[in-house]
Amino acid sequence: MGGSNELGDFLRSRRAALRPEDVGVRGYGVRRVPGLRREELAMLAGVSPTYYARLEQGLSTNASEAVIGSLARALGLGADERAHLFELARPRRSSGRRAPVVHDHAREGVLRLIGSMPGTPAVVLGGRSEVLGWNELGHRLVAGHLAFDGPWHVPDRPNLTRMLFLDGHTRELYRNWEEEARRAVASLRVLSGRNPEDLGLTELVGELTVKSAEFCDLWAGHPVERCVWGVKYFRHPEVGELDLSFEVLTPPDDSGHRVLLYTAASEAAVSGLAVSYTHLTLPTIR
Repeated sequence: MGGSNELGDFLRSRRAALRPEDVGVRGYGVRRVPGLRREELAMLAGVSPTYYARLEQGLSTNASEAVIGSLARALGLGADERAHLFELARPRRSSGRRAPVVHDHAREGVLRLIGSMPGTPAVVLGGRSEVLGWNELGHRLVAGHLAFDGPWHVPDRPNLTRMLFLDGHTRELYRNWEEEARRAVASLRVLSGRNPEDLGLTELVGELTVKSAEFCDLWAGHPVERCVWGVKYFRHPEVGELDLSFEVLTPPDDSGHRVLLYTAASEAAVSGLAVSYTHLTLPTIR
């Protein structure tokens, strides 16, 4: 982001991850760096080494879909990585100006929806992983140490990715923090590929790169995954260990919002989160 050669960086990271023997290439000579050489990947993709070098260096920005598809196949990319490669190779036309950061808001209907599910922890996320709203159990599960009305204090609303790397309470919440961190960075890579001119997203990546060496290392590895379902392993300070399935639902509009829902094998597994809550009403947006 921020004018860097994202396409070239991504290609280099995936090229470095492949060993010649993994793709049937006979290696010759001493390799100064790990992975495939440029000319070896070009051969596998059926393009000239010179053309591939220009593509990786950011000097060619009009590669055909056939070429990008061939590179994806040669690199053995998964579905999410392949989609990300096409996003980087086919960026939206730039306006030439950075738009100011626009603070997003969840629709009232979505907030009412998650509020109508008292037994299911739910969180509404914006396009930068910022929290746009949550229900009582969602708040208690992921950020009980913060005020319930935090998402409605727009300038400093919680951000799940920032909290994961910079907030000690959140770090302790996950029993497998390393995997959770990798997921968060992989998801952020997807978002950055889709929205390369989002100034707020660029600022978030810059802040985390400066403040967290762990984020910096993960970001440099270019993990890419949409992370829309799976299991999260919690060590909750009030109810102990929880293994919760999660699903990410995307509203059928262009808002970029996501609704994160957590479920358990039995309602009793999350019932402890509900204790000591009094009735809460949605705060006024500021």
